[in-house]
Amino acid sequence: MNRTKITTILALAAAIAVFPACRRSLLPEHAGHDAQENGRVPAGTVILSIAAAADGGISAARVETAVLAGRISVPGELEFNARRLAEVSARVEGRIEKAAAVAGDRVVPGQILAEIYSREFLAAQAEVLQAAARAARLRDGPEGPAAEAFLRAARRKLLPLGWGDEEIDALLEAGEPVPFLSVRAPLAGTVIEAPALAGAHVEPGDPLFKLADPASLWARVHVFEKDLAAVRPGSSAVLRTQAFPGREFPGRLVLLGPVMDEKTRTVEGRIEVGNADGCLRAGMYVEAALASGRERTAVVVPASALQEFQSLPVVFVREGETTFRLRPVEIGDREGGLVEIVGGVSAGEWVVTTGGFLLKSELLKSSLADEHGHD
Repeated sequence: MNRTKITTILALAAAIAVFPACRRSLLPEHAGHDAQENGRVPAGTVILSIAAAADGGISAARVETAVLAGRISVPGELEFNARRLAEVSARVEGRIEKAAAVAGDRVVPGQILAEIYSREFLAAQAEVLQAAARAARLRDGPEGPAAEAFLRAARRKLLPLGWGDEEIDALLEAGEPVPFLSVRAPLAGTVIEAPALAGAHVEPGDPLFKLADPASLWARVHVFEKDLAAVRPGSSAVLRTQAFPGREFPGRLVLLGPVMDEKTRTVEGRIEVGNADGCLRAGMYVEAALASGRERTAVVVPASALQEFQSLPVVFVREGETTFRLRPVEIGDREGGLVEIVGGVSAGEWVVTTGGFLLKSELLKSSLADEHGHD
């Protein structure tokens, strides 16, 4: 957030656009006491009785300074983890008899995705069955070793089609060909593309399905040349996204490219981030904070002090025993339950850590009452 934006936020909080009763400018801190003496309450201010403050469980913490691990902020975009991505293609010429999966389906390893009718597949099975019968017939004769070698060669022809020894042994035990070649999922994950359609003719190499495991994603980021010395693969990272304001997603830098972009003077990197609950999506934009190892002193408040008003960060500053004022803030890094405050409050002030919802409710009620009075 830049200085222009924080100025805009300050103006917005002062105006409290959704609260018509709060159209006056925010006053300096001492003005709250002056206004109370004159019977007026400054915009964005809540005054409670001692009993109401106690019943509401309101507590406050002092704004402090703390030493934070240095972080480098870089923009990024989520994508599927290439190490957990698989494209399933046709291994034989044939016709798709059945397409059993569509985009969005969750699959497990070995699950049947499609079945293909293929003359090549049927011929390969028939060759194995014939070679096995011949090897059994000639086993004790002088042609036995050659017959066994022919059988081994016939078995190998089924391997490129996705069959292993288990399937081939089952074929020999059954004594008759399997009518369709099953296309199976190579990993657990989600079907993200499914061009396979029942009745379609396919050639070897034609794409049938694309699978990804969304439990682990990559964030593609670009690290500026001036920051390269401060980060390395293995550096911890924290990701944030507009889709989940206030939530942080821990990750780790796993790749840092060997080539610098001549135009942007950046190097591309990959941050691996866990996504067990599946809330993150490939294609989302993120802001990543990479640990740089450069410690610094910053003004911080407990994370519980941070509130959201009209999608903007605010805190309630305690100005007296029962007087609280809404204050817009500019936030920086988050670390260990603390939030860096770049602007809006100063060390030594007190901010509400519990009971903020009550204060917002009181602010709304008084504002609506004023609006009704003006009507």
